[in-house]
Amino acid sequence: MWRASVLTLFPELFPGPLGASLAGKALEKGLWGLEAVQIRDFATDKHRSVDDTPAGGGPGMVMRPDVLAAAIDQVAGDDPRPRLLMSPRGAPLTQARVAELAAGPGVVVVCGRFEGIDERVIAARALAEVSIGDYVLSGGEIAALVLLDACVRLIPGVMGKEDSGTEESFAAGLLEYPHYTRPQRFEGQDIPEVLLSGHHAKVSAWRRAEAERLTRERRPDLWARHQGLEAAQNAPEKAVSQTPRRADPESSSSG
Repeated sequence: MWRASVLTLFPELFPGPLGASLAGKALEKGLWGLEAVQIRDFATDKHRSVDDTPAGGGPGMVMRPDVLAAAIDQVAGDDPRPRLLMSPRGAPLTQARVAELAAGPGVVVVCGRFEGIDERVIAARALAEVSIGDYVLSGGEIAALVLLDACVRLIPGVMGKEDSGTEESFAAGLLEYPHYTRPQRFEGQDIPEVLLSGHHAKVSAWRRAEAERLTRERRPDLWARHQGLEAAQNAPEKAVSQTPRRADPESSSSG
C-alpha cells in the first residue's frame, strides 16, 4: 500500500480535501494510507517549543532541528520512502516527479512553518526540497495536500479508468487539449465537427494539434522543452538517414 506520513504542526488539516472524491474513496478502500504526525509532540520542554529566534538576528522564528529530527526519526527511521520538505526554494514539482513518487512505496512529507526550518536538519535527514510554485504560503500543509493529491490519483485503482491520466496536461509534455460535451450547441458555439465524426484517427490528430497549439501559446517554456525532446529522439534516425553511402565501384561511372 502506498503510504504518506505528514509531519506538521497542524495535523487537523489532514486529510482535508483528500478525504473526499476519488482520493477519499481510495483512502477508505485502503488503496493508500495517510498519517498526520504532530511535530510538537516531540518537544522536550514544558512549553512544547518547536521554534526559536534565528541565529544572526532577523524577523520571525525558525523551527528547531532537534525537535524536527526526533519527529522524522520516529516516523521514518530506516523507512525507504523519500523524505520531502515543502519549500518555495525547492525543485519545482512536475508530473514526471509525481509519477515517480506514485510508483514508489509512498512519501514522508515535512511541512515547515514560521521563517523556515534549521538548515542542519535538512542536510542531516536528507530532506529533498520540493516547490509547487514561485510564491510563499503560510506553511507547507497546503503544498503537501497538492503533492499528495497529484500522487494518489496515479495509484492503480484510484481513477475510474486505467488510461484516465494518459492524455492529461503534462503527461506527454504538453498541455491538455480542449474538452466538449452536450449540448451540441451552447450560446451560439458548436462542438468542433471533427469530434462528432466518429473518425478516431482524425479526432486524435485534432487533439494533438490543439495540445500543441495551447502549449505553444500559453507555456513557451514547455513548448521549447517538448521540441528539444522531440529533436533529441529523432536525432539518431536523421543521423543514420543522412549518412552518405559509399559508392559501389561496379555501378559508378566516370566522365
